Amino acid sequence: MNNPYLPYPVQIDSIVTETEDRNQKTFKLLFLKPEDGAAFTYMPGQFAELSVAGLGEVPIGIATSPTEKGFIKFTVNKVGKVTSHLHNMEAGEIMGVRGPMGNSYPWDVLEGKNVVIIGGGFAFTTLRSSIVYMIHPENRSRFGDITVVYGARSPGLLLYKDELAAWERRDDIKMHITVDATNDPDWKYNVGFVPTITKEKAPSAENSYAIICGPPIMIKFTLPVLTDLGFPPERIISSLEMRMKCGIGICGRCNIGTEYVCKDGPVFTLAQLSQLPNEY
Repeated sequence: MNNPYLPYPVQIDSIVTETEDRNQKTFKLLFLKPEDGAAFTYMPGQFAELSVAGLGEVPIGIATSPTEKGFIKFTVNKVGKVTSHLHNMEAGEIMGVRGPMGNSYPWDVLEGKNVVIIGGGFAFTTLRSSIVYMIHPENRSRFGDITVVYGARSPGLLLYKDELAAWERRDDIKMHITVDATNDPDWKYNVGFVPTITKEKAPSAENSYAIICGPPIMIKFTLPVLTDLGFPPERIISSLEMRMKCGIGICGRCNIGTEYVCKDGPVFTLAQLSQLPNEY
């Protein structure tokens, strides 16, 4: 990104409504200039700013993997002015993407390790990127066992349903999909909160790292489970993407103690977070 203040112009190629409440939509975006697409290099865990001219911008985790070429995807939760406008846009319209920003999950450290992915709700975007990256044929042999625990309040609020089903059919990834509650007689997966299912499935901490991203309350009750399973703080990796603001450390609204989440994060280990004020 030559000028961090200027977004790349992109065109909306397609929009998919992910959830039954229609509050989650995934936007597939194409760069108008090939050179911009070539310059937008990223790794799973990073985020970008989606912008609408004259209205504003919003930080969103990148949902695609760098192994997916020619486009980028973002899953947008409808919560405010900019995201509501995005939800009303249509394929073919032009918007902006500024980024990529922040750090990624530590892929050099994770190589050769077992990886446990734990996610909840609409915070599954960068975890989706991570899974697609790890199971790509060129990358799968670089990692050990992959275990995924992903939950939502109900079946209709799960993201990427077709992909979840496809991953479950694979024999090189262990999927544990769960919902808080359901009356669906055809539901064939788990029922229970993410911390409970994580404890029940008890992924091994041996030679393993855990990546967790989700609502703060989910993270709060999952961290002790991981600790009880034997994961040390330096092997528990979390993302503070909910603290993102301008993305380049100018506005000062994302700092926690001496750290600027948008520049020093959003990815931190629990060991790193334990050294910061409890403001997240």
